[in-house]
Amino acid sequence: MDDVSLNSEPVGDDDVDELEIEGDCAMTEYASQTGIIQGENPLPPVVGMEFESYEDVYYFYNCYAKEQGFGVRVSNTWYRKSKERYRGKLSCSSAGFKKKSEANRPRPETRTGCPAMIKFRLMENKRWRIIEVELDHNHLISPASGKFYKSHKQKGLGTKRALQLDGAEEVQKIRLFRTVVIDAEGNGQADVNDGESGNTLNQSNQLRLKEGDAEAVYNFFCRLQLMDPNFFYVVDLNEKGCLRNLFWTDARSRAAYGYFGDVVAVDTTCLTDNYEVPLVSFVGVNHHGQSVLLGCGLLAGETIESYIWLFRAWLTCMLGRPPQAIITDQCGALQTAIADVFPRASHCLCSSHIMKKAPEKLSGLFEYEMIRMTLNRAVYCSQRPEEFEAAWDEMIQRHGIRDHEWIQTLYEDRKRWVPVYLKEVFLAGMLQIQPNEVVPSIFEGYLDKGSPLKEFLSKYDQALHENHQQEALADMESQNSGYMLKSRCYSALQLSKLYTSEMLRKFEREIEGMYRVFCTRQISYEGPIITYMVQEQVEVDGDRRETKDFEVLYNANEMDVLCVCGLFNFRGYLCRHALSVLNKNGIEEIPPQYILSRWRKDIKRTYVPNLSHGGIDINNPVHRYDHLYKCIVQVIEEGRKSQDGYKDTLQALDEILSKLHLVDGHL
Repeated sequence: MDDVSLNSEPVGDDDVDELEIEGDCAMTEYASQTGIIQGENPLPPVVGMEFESYEDVYYFYNCYAKEQGFGVRVSNTWYRKSKERYRGKLSCSSAGFKKKSEANRPRPETRTGCPAMIKFRLMENKRWRIIEVELDHNHLISPASGKFYKSHKQKGLGTKRALQLDGAEEVQKIRLFRTVVIDAEGNGQADVNDGESGNTLNQSNQLRLKEGDAEAVYNFFCRLQLMDPNFFYVVDLNEKGCLRNLFWTDARSRAAYGYFGDVVAVDTTCLTDNYEVPLVSFVGVNHHGQSVLLGCGLLAGETIESYIWLFRAWLTCMLGRPPQAIITDQCGALQTAIADVFPRASHCLCSSHIMKKAPEKLSGLFEYEMIRMTLNRAVYCSQRPEEFEAAWDEMIQRHGIRDHEWIQTLYEDRKRWVPVYLKEVFLAGMLQIQPNEVVPSIFEGYLDKGSPLKEFLSKYDQALHENHQQEALADMESQNSGYMLKSRCYSALQLSKLYTSEMLRKFEREIEGMYRVFCTRQISYEGPIITYMVQEQVEVDGDRRETKDFEVLYNANEMDVLCVCGLFNFRGYLCRHALSVLNKNGIEEIPPQYILSRWRKDIKRTYVPNLSHGGIDINNPVHRYDHLYKCIVQVIEEGRKSQDGYKDTLQALDEILSKLHLVDGHL
């Protein structure tokens, strides 16, 4: 065996305490000599970050730990026989537990078995890469307590290469260094195979870039960083130091996630359909029901490793708060990665993508058209799981397709994509529950299969500008009451004061449908819960109508109403059947639990992240820039509200500029 471990897990043995003390002393001395990461405010660790030395990793994590408010313990280091370190693990100082032999020592118990840690290893390019990250702690942490831990006793956290630059260029270069995995000289990875031809996605574990692509990516990131001080990106390199994966997002997307991060779709169409640009997009839906971009990535391949890296980078950027539901295409690698990074999120598969594959997968079968119609009815018309199961069994038996591989896969995944199984999951209108529903891509019209990477990057700003403009126009329409109500129903009037125009349009369709419900009768009750049967004529197969029964539960004490159709969770507003039951019980107002803040027009949404005032290092130009930018945006937001506010703001800004000029000696 060629390698040995300095100490073995689990953490909490006597030798670990000794190791922590020795390691801290040695590394503190190293820091005082080289000045690793001094004055920086490092991002949280992300899988794929690379460093020049073992000590660099320690001090990066130690600096992050100090800011968050926990100590660092060297829990494991692996050595080869040559005594060369090749792997390490750093943990929270509360990791592990003390041995029983330590129970009689007069020392308070400080360990909680905390799982927070990073693992890292030496790569072939002689750089140290983080390969595993756990950010969550099982105990309270506070930035104010960071100075009390042994690993933070001495300062010496810094940048190994001093960047003596001025103004905007200084901000640009330092921010490039803050991503850690960008080339230390700020040159945007000169070794990413610029000049090679072929599709950007390949099986060689790296992005295959055409001539000029590397420079285009670098210029793209530089431009966005100068325009947006909170622009965030991470670069992943393979073992040879070549570019493998990219992730980026801007301040607007990060702030929008705070409002609309409950349901997120991961669009991998460009990967599955072999686009020239291997783009992956994180997409949410805003208060108008419009798509909103929450981040982008370029991946070298549809591998579990690449998806995990991308999801962890995105989650770190979003401050570690995962969405409640995630919608993806049907892909084994995606499902594995989602389960690894978002274990508590409801993972749903995009039904429209699945049904769109039916012609390709089934067109060669006898009676294909009949199979397609039967499949549609089973998926979109079943109200209960047992109805779907019965319709599915009848389909596969009648057409002899029980052993069809694709059909088997659909059935195995049914609880992730068939609407009847997803009624308990809030999906904000992002999952298709009717045939032929399509959610348009944010980059539709700006990115085709043959679009080269340079062209996409040049059009990226234009695509986002159009998306933002559509939201601004919808905001104006909603604020100016541009939508005229068709209904005189009190609930519509109630929501017209609260909801955006587009959500009112959708809700009014349910009000119109309520008047087409021809029977609402009570069929049973148990305590405060009354069961109603609501009958409605619905379209079937697009050319005929039939009567369907919808069971609705109503709790008179809580004014809770639950319809078997599940529209409230699917779309975010009450269905015609629930409205009919409320109306029958004399309830004209929408109960407050069914009025969602995510659709409201009266909520002030500032698309600038709410950065904390704490932890500002006034010696760091990046910190100064970020903090001042946030403050000035707040000033502008207040000053624009009235003519007097506008005049006062201009006067105050002129006074500030005059004062700054005097301080700097510029009269």
